Amino acid sequence: MSQQPQPTTPFPAATILGYPRIGPRRELKRALESFWGGRSSAEDLTVTAAGLREGTRRRLQAAGLSEPAAIPADFAYYDQVWSAASQLGAIPARFAHLRAGDSHTGELDLAGHFTVARGEGDLAPLEMTKWFDTNYHYLVPEIGPDTEFALVASDSADAVAEGIAAGVAQRPVVVGPLTFLLLAKAADDAPEGFAPLSRLDDLVAAYAAWLRSFAAAGAQWVQLDESALVSDTWDADRAEVLAAAEEAYATLAAIETTERPALFVSTSYDTLGRDALAALARTGVEAIGLDLVKGDLPEIDADLRAALAGTTLVAGLVDGHNVWRTDLDAAHAKLTALRSTAGDGVPVAVSTSTSLFHVPHTTTDEPDLPEQLRSWLSFADEKVGEVLALAAGPEAAASEFAAARAARDDREAAAGVHVPAVGERLANLTDADFDRTPYASRVVVQDQTWDLPALPTTTIGSFPQTTELRQARAKLRKGEITEAEYTDEMRAEIGRVIELQTQLGIDVLVHGEPERNDMVQYFAEHLDGFAVTQNGWVQSYGSRCTRPSILWGDVSRPAPITTEWSSYADSLTDAPVKGMLTGPVTILAWSFVRDDQPLAETANQVALALRDEIADLETAGIGIIQVDEPALRELLPLREAAQADYLDWSVRSFRLATAGAADATQIHTHLCYSEFGEVIGAIDGLDADVTSIEAARSKMEILPAIAGSGFGRGIGPGVYDIHSPRVPSAEEIEGLLTAALASVGERKLWVNPDCGLKTRGYAETVASLEHLVGATKAVRARL
Repeated sequence: MSQQPQPTTPFPAATILGYPRIGPRRELKRALESFWGGRSSAEDLTVTAAGLREGTRRRLQAAGLSEPAAIPADFAYYDQVWSAASQLGAIPARFAHLRAGDSHTGELDLAGHFTVARGEGDLAPLEMTKWFDTNYHYLVPEIGPDTEFALVASDSADAVAEGIAAGVAQRPVVVGPLTFLLLAKAADDAPEGFAPLSRLDDLVAAYAAWLRSFAAAGAQWVQLDESALVSDTWDADRAEVLAAAEEAYATLAAIETTERPALFVSTSYDTLGRDALAALARTGVEAIGLDLVKGDLPEIDADLRAALAGTTLVAGLVDGHNVWRTDLDAAHAKLTALRSTAGDGVPVAVSTSTSLFHVPHTTTDEPDLPEQLRSWLSFADEKVGEVLALAAGPEAAASEFAAARAARDDREAAAGVHVPAVGERLANLTDADFDRTPYASRVVVQDQTWDLPALPTTTIGSFPQTTELRQARAKLRKGEITEAEYTDEMRAEIGRVIELQTQLGIDVLVHGEPERNDMVQYFAEHLDGFAVTQNGWVQSYGSRCTRPSILWGDVSRPAPITTEWSSYADSLTDAPVKGMLTGPVTILAWSFVRDDQPLAETANQVALALRDEIADLETAGIGIIQVDEPALRELLPLREAAQADYLDWSVRSFRLATAGAADATQIHTHLCYSEFGEVIGAIDGLDADVTSIEAARSKMEILPAIAGSGFGRGIGPGVYDIHSPRVPSAEEIEGLLTAALASVGERKLWVNPDCGLKTRGYAETVASLEHLVGATKAVRARL
């Protein structure tokens, strides 16, 4: 394709791909939950959102992003994929009655927007899953042959106009059309074999209208996130995907430049292969983003250099997905190498590798962190400074480069980063440390020990975290109550949870985890090598936020962590009580992990700490122990060639944690919001006695993979979607159980919710569990 005329406004020399949206003090979370709870109006919510957007603009301007279009406009009320779907009219037919005016083309108001996201009554919400290899979630669009794509809302364009009115020429950020369709699923009524990607031409027409609306609002550049192009694991053939991408972007680039903004196609989370880079280069888009933190430097030969002439390469050199201070010397060396191989005709700008919504706002908001550790860290605001320093270069930013160099040297030499005793224990491991007695032998012992009914019922671990529990933890931190008073409050809650489960008739009980603020942070607070933040919140989905812990040094367990609470719960009942642990891969995935050694080594350090905890639980009389690994699929590399190595070390770390358990000890694990079919072999390799998985929101779509794999251990496909406030009926749950029985034998099938109940209220939890138990009894009666 012939070269498009250069945009009137050049691409900024320094930029970021996105910024935290939830607010420095989780202002959006509180506003959303107030609106959902009926305590505030839609107008109140929009005012809060506008204030957050204005605060971001001013914050980034003050940080030094002053060039036109350097500041992204990437706000979303729930997530960026659902934001795109709702603006483009891709709203499932079951929600058509919520659309304004004509049910085919009308937009949703805010209440309708959240009804699709969260469900209501008999209306099931959109399915939710993980965004690439991160702990961020998105709502999965449902696309069929008859889905009508049309620009029905102007949220993203309005944000651009809002910025211009405030004196800031922002760059709108939207999910690209290829990624949108590759992340979508076929609608339930779509014919067998239908692929959402087949609707690309129709979607591109809607994107063309979207681009024109951005131009009309005053946008000079637009960022289209196409991280799907770094993956080679889609169902579609990669060559077909790249051909589709080339055609789509050639079509969009062919729009007269007076009618559209300049196009910046951004990619993150891995290497954009030469084939994809070449395909984009041929389209005439004005800028292409490369992740050079997780990805490799591109190989640019003469042909590719000619195709890229005039196209800006945006080098993602500052890690947007982790919190360690950038090695500016190494990053500058990459930048120099890219400029050299690209040649004088290809401008190179500097950016973050991903959006910064994966990290907290600023390290200056963490006064409780040790100063030495804080000096090693870089959150969103600090990363903006690093981008600017790299764009300026080592001479103009000499002090910034020197400070980064000093921090790196200090971190390497600091006490606790490398602990000889931890290394020696790892070095002494043998293959026997990773294997249990074969399942066929130990299941006989477990059946005799536990004598559970067919379709045993249980929950995933946590029960609702009430305001009173959160207040008790806050009072303990402030010294307003004693440790003994806090323990009494936690024991009282454990007693209530045990009594409730007994009344409901649940077979395997849990203590409810009232003492845990977070399933990872709780362990981080009790393990050496970790630090926790005070305000390090990041968005997980919707209003849900987490504070990832910082894994900075070698990991070990100085004392038992969970035995006191599990033992107390066990003393209150004759029913079996599960011990509850978080697995090594999930602790890594949901923490900011050190980047100075292989993940496999760090995972094994955590696994050994958990192995010691399991031994102590057994000694305390706890013989059913759940080791949660909901993030197993999350870290799966986007490139197929790297997946086998990851699955090998991740599975081995779980087995290292659990292989010391006695034959009578029943080891459970739990996985959620994952494409399980892709890792069914790894799930089997975990060698857990019982595996519970998310399945309710996806309507048991994992079952064929389970049945086809010959999975031979206990399995609990979730029958209650806890990520929605709706209460499933007993009939709905009974239908899911009936479907599960068709794929899973009655002696292997367990009955449980999709995930822990921490985020739910007690009223909906009790009603849902009553229906779960009732449905189970009805199905048992037919066996």
